[in-house]
Amino acid sequence: MSIETRLNQITARHRELMSLMAQPDNSSDDYMKYAKEASDLEPIVEKINAFQNAKSEMVDLETLMSDPDMKDMATDEFYALKEKLPQLEKDVQVALLPRDKVDDASAILEIRAGTGGDEAAIFVGDLWVMYKGFASEKNWKIEVIEANESSVGGFKEIIAEINGKGVYGMLKFESGVHRVQRVPETESQGRVHTSAATVAVLPEAKAVDIEIRTEDLRIDTFRASGKGGQHVNTTDSAVRVTHIPTGVAVAVQEGRSQHKNKDIAMSMLKSRLYEAEQEKLASERAGDRKSQIGSGDRSERIRTYNYPQGRVTDHRINLTLYDLDNIVTGAKLAEVIDPLHAADQADKLASIA
Repeated sequence: MSIETRLNQITARHRELMSLMAQPDNSSDDYMKYAKEASDLEPIVEKINAFQNAKSEMVDLETLMSDPDMKDMATDEFYALKEKLPQLEKDVQVALLPRDKVDDASAILEIRAGTGGDEAAIFVGDLWVMYKGFASEKNWKIEVIEANESSVGGFKEIIAEINGKGVYGMLKFESGVHRVQRVPETESQGRVHTSAATVAVLPEAKAVDIEIRTEDLRIDTFRASGKGGQHVNTTDSAVRVTHIPTGVAVAVQEGRSQHKNKDIAMSMLKSRLYEAEQEKLASERAGDRKSQIGSGDRSERIRTYNYPQGRVTDHRINLTLYDLDNIVTGAKLAEVIDPLHAADQADKLASIA
């Protein structure tokens, strides 16, 4: 099938869906089904239309170039469009790339202190502020599931659910080791220290196609500890769910309800099992050639935040930005994330070329 035929089929299907949605005898289920498919196709159709309209306009301009009165204007517009055409074509190619079905899902964000002691815990707090700020920029809803605060500020660990369309797809390349270089407040001699935190971004459980058998689970209840109100030491509300075949375990104690904590733990377990399966598949597919982005290796150092120089460096694509203050608030985090997606798309296009 030629690319032109494929593009025409997509735009024809979109027109058909719009017509079907307009039928007065639609059931609500049918309407929702048509609307969902049309919505999924909309971004692709917009890029196809822009590409095809540009090509059509160039044909018209080429004709006008033979008219002495229109030649200069038509020539300028023709070459302006000709310059834009490769990017419009690339936009279509990227839109046609197969999408992971979980990219549109909400996500679970996990941030944990790594090497660096107290400074690592403070850095976890800084990363939490960054992702909260970015979520606010995107109008996503963020809710803490579990938090283990540090006595010096920040967190030893914090886990949150971020709800919104496309959260996982946007944040999935954030998983890995984040490193900070700065002078801690407790450093009397002004020496720069290096600390680290690990970030994991998991797709929401309902978007994950993982089957968990009841007989493969061990569920334990215990009394919650730490901050959370007077109730924490009076009831066995905390829940730990262990997947026996893999040894993956999830404990949740933030809520007062044992039933709610169990539901959250099951969701997190399902997401972590999905992530483990994706890491295995990525490793098998890559073989000796490991992709820079989306490798699934959470132990890999991916980014450094250097405070003395005011810079952020993403090591996977050798990107360095000197706007640390705005990035760590989340306001400019997109300037790091967007190039990662562009590099991933370029890698996928190269693999099918």
